[in-house]
Amino acid sequence: MDDTTGTLDEALERIHVSGPERDGWLSNHAPMAVEALVRHGQASAVHRWLDRYGPKLEVMPVAGAPVTGRNWHEALGDPRRVADWTAYFERETARAPWRDVLAVWWPRLLPGIAAGATHPVIRVGHSVRTLLTGEETAPRVRELAHALGYWAARHQPLPALTPLGPAPSAAAALDLVPLVPEQSGGIRERFAQLTGFPEWPAQPGRESAAPRPAGPEPAHREPVGPESAGPVRFGPELASAEAARSALRELVHASTHRYATHAHGEPIMLVHAATAPNAVLRTLPALHRELWAPSLRAAWAASAAVTAAYAPREAAPVPASAGAAPDAGELFARAAAHGDDHTIKFTDTALDVGDALAFSAARRAIELNPPVFG
Repeated sequence: MDDTTGTLDEALERIHVSGPERDGWLSNHAPMAVEALVRHGQASAVHRWLDRYGPKLEVMPVAGAPVTGRNWHEALGDPRRVADWTAYFERETARAPWRDVLAVWWPRLLPGIAAGATHPVIRVGHSVRTLLTGEETAPRVRELAHALGYWAARHQPLPALTPLGPAPSAAAALDLVPLVPEQSGGIRERFAQLTGFPEWPAQPGRESAAPRPAGPEPAHREPVGPESAGPVRFGPELASAEAARSALRELVHASTHRYATHAHGEPIMLVHAATAPNAVLRTLPALHRELWAPSLRAAWAASAAVTAAYAPREAAPVPASAGAAPDAGELFARAAAHGDDHTIKFTDTALDVGDALAFSAARRAIELNPPVFG
């Protein structure tokens, strides 16, 4: 899909004067929502949607000291440096192809996949999907720079986790995730209570959730610019790249389906258990295949963390609408008319899954989340 109307580029230019957060920590969902709207034939609704959403946004903070290839370690995970990080990635993507920048920074950022309630990686996934399927215009490349800058500024790994034994499937693994003792407070307080997840997919010699940013640069990859980055080391793959991608698809399906029976616990936050791994799945084609297995492991950690933090203790019955014949266009039009950003993004993921239960889950999002347009 490519946007021949120019609406997406116009919308991104409007959005890029704003920062990635508002009210101190709430994420700016505009670039993700407008990408989904355009992709699914709702370009005519984009500027009306932005007119309604835009007043919530805040201007990009003032930049301070530049992030460079030498000092990036000290700036990683410092939300006060978000403008510095954004400027850094704007410079990097101006001097080198965006795929090269992503190749260097994806493994560095991957250990912090849950940062910002997973919104940074979701924003990257929407951006990469656009760049892979359409023209590489300046606003679209700049959107990737803003998304990576947000991720670097909010980068925060999960606490150390204990493996709790193997699970036979993604759906079973999600069912076996222990809920945090106190499901109250913000997401950082909830994530601090995490202690362990089921092992999924089953694998011998389990490695860490993502490669370490140390060691020599792989021979096949060229460094990005004179001040870009230091070296990267990659761990062994789970089994094969294709197996990792297949397992990641399974996770996206299972987490989307689970929303149909568990969304009543927290209908806004639980969408991220599905949209975060789907963002990783969308990014895989732009990554070297040796990164697919660690990407799966990180995606599982993110989905499990959101599930532990927000899932209810009891499932609801599968909605009667789960057996209804799906109509993708009509369903997304309903989400667009509803207007809630999380609902739009979750429906976008449900359309990727494409079956009746996923569509029923999207209808649950439309029913449970407050509409923007009355």
